[in-house]
Formats: sequence, structure tokens, C-alpha cells
Amino acid sequence: MAEFTLRQLELFSALPDFTTLSAAAERLHISESALSQAITSLEKAVGVQLCVRRKARGLQLTPAGQHFAVRARGILRDSQELAFELQGGALRGPVRLGCFASFATSVIPEILDGFPRRYPEVSVEVTVGTEEELLPALESGQLDVAVVYDMFLPLGYAQREIYATELEAVLHPEHPLAGKDSVDLADLAGEPLVMYDSSPSITNTHRAFAARGLRPTVLTSVPQVILVQALVGRGLGYGLLMSRPNSAPVSVEGRSLAVRPLRPSATHTHVVAIWPEDMSLSPRAEALVDYAVEALGGRGEAGRGAHTAAGAARE
Repeated sequence: MAEFTLRQLELFSALPDFTTLSAAAERLHISESALSQAITSLEKAVGVQLCVRRKARGLQLTPAGQHFAVRARGILRDSQELAFELQGGALRGPVRLGCFASFATSVIPEILDGFPRRYPEVSVEVTVGTEEELLPALESGQLDVAVVYDMFLPLGYAQREIYATELEAVLHPEHPLAGKDSVDLADLAGEPLVMYDSSPSITNTHRAFAARGLRPTVLTSVPQVILVQALVGRGLGYGLLMSRPNSAPVSVEGRSLAVRPLRPSATHTHVVAIWPEDMSLSPRAEALVDYAVEALGGRGEAGRGAHTAAGAARE
């Protein structure tokens, strides 16, 4: 049986953040020779090469080393939580949250305002980005949990629903369709679309049109929701965005917007908290997800009484 210490795991779990052994040693407050010796001892214990150490190429983890670093971080978190549970204290320490950029302004303020009131000794570290940025950060252990759409997610993630959401039309208030309670996607196909260009949103939009045998007339593609809203607010076209909680129908320039549901519905999905299914949420991360479900659950569909299975873990 392989034997290694928590100190060895602590040292090795930090290596993915560095490109050279000397940089890692400096940050870890240990000599480079001592760090190298600890890695060598760990490799002997597990019987697998975990990293390549060459002066010309710096420090590079092998695939086995990358996997070992992720698991090591999980073991360290579990050991810290075990010690905490035995001490019987209140939740304390950091929780690292990732959030999809398109709805971060509707989710993060609610969490950072309310969660610390309930758990004042837990600090929330936030990373906002695309799914291409958030998923690798989850896999490497840099994030505890991420909040994303449940559309087109790869396998290997446990998830929990936070709120229901659906695709909506964002119109200028003087648009001919703005006076209706809902809008048919077929009536918009010939109109200039300000496309929100971000994965998975762009794929979702094209699939919504294709499902009706339609193609959008794209005026321009922009990488930010607030830019979609700003262009629509100036009457340059319409937008298609997923419904969000805490979202006012106004552009960043203060121009009014008319937000209407699509009927028949084009996309009905959920915003979910996800984490690697081979890892367990820490009590801090679980408390944060519980709070997000409580504070945001059922509020994504523009206050129309949407129901979400908040609190039920997805298999």
C-alpha cells in the first residue's frame, strides 16, 4: 500500500499553479531541493511518474500527475473539513465559486450580499467566465462549484437546479411586436437580430430557429449581454436572451426595453450548480448552493411563477 503524508499532498497539489519548480518552492516557502525530494518520495510511494522536471522545459505534470493533484486537493479539503467537524465550530474559510458571465450580474450580487450575512466567517471567491474557462477550473480543483446553464454540458458533473429559465425576445419599446403579451419566433426571423455570441448561447439560439425551420437574420454578433441590450435600446434590432432574476428591462444607457416570452416556447432549461461527480461538495460549498437555491429559485422566468425543482439533486 502506498504511504504518503498530508504535507506531501499539500506540496504536490500546489504544483499545477506553477511552471517551474523554483517558483513553486518560493511560493511554498521551502527550498527547491526539499521540494524536489518530496516529489521524488511521493513518486516512489505511488509507483508512477507524476511530473517532468527539466531546466529547459520547466515543470510539467504528467497525466497521472494532473489527476493526482486534483485528488490530492480533494483529500486536503476533506481532511480540513473533518478537523472542522470534530471541533464543532461554525462554517468558516473560503469557498471558490465560478459563474457563467451572461447572468453573473443577476446572480453574484444576490449571493455576495446575502450569503455572508448568514455565514460571516465564510469568504466567497468569485470567478466569472465562459464554460470553456469554468469547466477546466472545476476539474483542476481551482473552483469548488460553478453556476452555469445545463445546456450541452459534458458528462461527469453532478448538478443541482437553482432556477428555471427560458429564451425571451428583447425588443425596443416602439417595436410593432412590443405591444403583444408574447412573441412568435417566426415573426422575428426576418428582423435584424443582435446575436449574443457566447457558448452555449449562440448554439442554443441557432437550434431554436432550426427547430421551427427558420434562420435568423443576424445584424451583428456581440460578446456581452449588456451590449445586446444597449443596441436593442437604440432600436438597431432585437435580442434573444435567457430570462434572469433581478433583471430590470432597461439598457446600460438607461433606455427602456420590452421583454416578451416566446410562444410557442423556444428553449426551457435551468441554471444549475455543478461540480465533478467524483468529488464531494465541502460543507461551505454546499451551504452556498443551498443559499443560491433559496434566494434565486423560481425567479428566473421574469416573475411569472415559474417552478423549479430546487433542492433536488440531479442524477
